[in-house]
Amino acid sequence: MATGDIEKSVSELHELLAHKDISSTELTQTYIDRIHNLEPDLQAYLMVLEDQALAQAAEVDRKIAQGGVLSSLEGIPMAMKDNMCTEGVRTSCGSKMLVNFIPPYNATVTNRLQAAGTILLGKLNMDEFAMGSSTENSYFAKTRNPWDLEYVPGGSSGGAAVAVAADEAGFSLGSDTGGSIRQPAAFCGVVGMKPTYGAVSRYGLIAYASSLDQIGPLTKNVRDNALVMNAIAGHDPLDSTSVPFEKPDYTKFLVNDIKGLKIGIPREYYGEGIDPEVAKGIQSGIQTLIDLGAEVSECSLPHTEYAIPAYYLIATAEASSNLARYDGVRYGYRAESEDVLGMFKSTRSEGFGPEVKRRIMLGTYALSSGYYDAYYLKAQKVRTLIKQDFDRAFEKFDVLLSPTAPTPAFKFGEKSANPLAMYLSDITTVPINLAGIPAISIPAGFVKGLPIGMQLMGKPFAEGMLYRVAYTFEQNTNYHTLKPSMSREVLARGSR
Repeated sequence: MATGDIEKSVSELHELLAHKDISSTELTQTYIDRIHNLEPDLQAYLMVLEDQALAQAAEVDRKIAQGGVLSSLEGIPMAMKDNMCTEGVRTSCGSKMLVNFIPPYNATVTNRLQAAGTILLGKLNMDEFAMGSSTENSYFAKTRNPWDLEYVPGGSSGGAAVAVAADEAGFSLGSDTGGSIRQPAAFCGVVGMKPTYGAVSRYGLIAYASSLDQIGPLTKNVRDNALVMNAIAGHDPLDSTSVPFEKPDYTKFLVNDIKGLKIGIPREYYGEGIDPEVAKGIQSGIQTLIDLGAEVSECSLPHTEYAIPAYYLIATAEASSNLARYDGVRYGYRAESEDVLGMFKSTRSEGFGPEVKRRIMLGTYALSSGYYDAYYLKAQKVRTLIKQDFDRAFEKFDVLLSPTAPTPAFKFGEKSANPLAMYLSDITTVPINLAGIPAISIPAGFVKGLPIGMQLMGKPFAEGMLYRVAYTFEQNTNYHTLKPSMSREVLARGSR
């Protein structure tokens, strides 16, 4: 097959496979070759499952040869963030603490994608335990942005965004606790969906903050995103927070028409800290939607200013609880010591990185006696107010719109010495997780040669409405078709 075929979307690759223009084995091998070419520079993968992927592809090819009908994702190579359990395959969560953890079971999303016939290429790099906005906190490596290697790809799903942007996978799965799918999607110029809390099973997702975490797809375009959501969404009895709901065919919402739809622009998302060039780019996108027939007006989400402090109290408190299980006794890394207490201390000291320790300490403090009511309980009350802000806005609007991130990608080291500055890079994404609503980031332009993203927010379980608006915008712009120059150079090099 031609090396350039891996630039194609999932739906285009499906047509090539269905018509026997390519085989799944050829397609998978081309992706593997590309990964080997790019990984010395990008470091998106923590593990490449070459033999397993080729064996899975051969099974698909046998089905094709026997005249079998392929499902929409069958034979498509993809990759997963390394915090989703894969039976018999290391799942490290980007941490030394789980450097030797081999799960004895699959996450539900892993099973569902296997049932759909996808080819798992490997596990992707991430900020340790999903704690970060730049993928600088991984124990293993720093993933680099394919648009400019001096810049971060975003986080914590940085590897998942880079793999799609650089054509190292047909699509990927990430997880989003406070923007960890949408922000890297924006930084890398791809589409990232954070579904409604409870729409996609969290069973087998290694927890950071259980009331905020949600798995979602990162893809090259909106249609691909809807196809992946069709495969992974739906009720799961193994997850107590999974919601029984009537799952639609999300591709039915892919219509190029938004005439009469009401779109709200929250004024609080355009305040201090928003790069003027990002604001200008998003305003251009808003004008495109107006020209296409949408009714756009300003609205207010008055408690937005409290979202970051509320989020970092709730998330760190839940992290403190969830990460208490890593003690060196049952599984994971274990430090050598003369006694049990020393082993506990040394294991956590050596096994966790500095950002994880920082958040554990913040969360433990917030939950401690005498401070629980003053911090954690108050943050939960603020969370309710933030959700009520969204509820009131959606009484008037079909969709809300904002920049995905206040700035384009930043350079390595630019914010890592200032945790507060890093936390503020999530200011437009964390309210969505606190409210539990869906949001999607789509490519919406460039600032100084780096991609920026437009965020669309919807009512609970209104992913279909978000896909409709996102698809219409995509059909009338070309941002999603543009590729990193590095990606083009490697393609050319690999085809010689």
